Amino acid sequence: MLTRRQIRVKVMQCIYALTLSHDESLEKQKKFLRISIDNTYILYLLVLSLLMELHKMEENFIRLSFKKYLHENDEKYPNKEKFLNNAVLNQIVNNSLLQNELVKRKLNNWDLHQDYVKIVFNEIKKSELFEQYMLLGEQSYEDDKNLIANLFKEVIAPNERIYEYFEDDKLTWVDDIPLVNTFVLKQLKKVNEEYSQSFFLPKLLKDSDDMVFADQLLTKTLLNNKKFEEEIQIKTPNWDKDRIADIDAILLKMAICELTGFSSIPERVTINEYLEIAKEYSTPKSSIFINGILDKLVKEYRINGKLKKTGRGLL
Repeated sequence: MLTRRQIRVKVMQCIYALTLSHDESLEKQKKFLRISIDNTYILYLLVLSLLMELHKMEENFIRLSFKKYLHENDEKYPNKEKFLNNAVLNQIVNNSLLQNELVKRKLNNWDLHQDYVKIVFNEIKKSELFEQYMLLGEQSYEDDKNLIANLFKEVIAPNERIYEYFEDDKLTWVDDIPLVNTFVLKQLKKVNEEYSQSFFLPKLLKDSDDMVFADQLLTKTLLNNKKFEEEIQIKTPNWDKDRIADIDAILLKMAICELTGFSSIPERVTINEYLEIAKEYSTPKSSIFINGILDKLVKEYRINGKLKKTGRGLL
């Protein structure tokens, strides 16, 4: 789920938090990094569990609708239980592995915040997507899948109240929300009738090497902070240290760390990754500034032998 670029962003956030708090405890920052990475998975689970809660709310609605005073609300739909019986929604609801994971992590957020579930539920009921689906005659698995994927894309993911809830719960989720929503949508589009229950419980990281990379990038950057700072100052003699944006300085130090301390990562990959992160998280001109500094440093490292890269696909 998490790519190397997103791991780099997590490391950047940890170093930035340390900069603001002036807490120099390396172990504390490493713990914060691991928690931040794990929280991305928690967010993913909460988004899936929201779909489960919407199904539960529909179940209650159907039960109440059979009482006379609510019966007229769904009279226009030939099959009032169509959404309730949606095949993809039921694959998620009846997934015992997913249920166990939610219980194990004690993720009962929506039980405590049913008002948010109701907001999304009402938006779904008012949507044209829901209307068209409920009026369909026969339904196929593809119809069911398309409905859930489209509802997620057009109604659930863009919902501002859900975004606000996640933002208030954990600040680091602000950057994780687009990532998680995109991944959930991909999963909803890829699921099929023969899916295994583990399909909705993917690995957070590709392999253990990714966590090692995250840990080492954070550790090496922090331990060499002063040395990297001096290298940046030498290459920016006309710039006062305080004039360089905090994020730019952090990204430069991380990039220098990768260039000199991670022999298997191609230099062009490192430079491109940090330029893209700068475009998203710093000032409009940051990527140009960072590119200029890194270009000078790479040329210098090649001359003095500090740029030692090994492996396939290296420039």
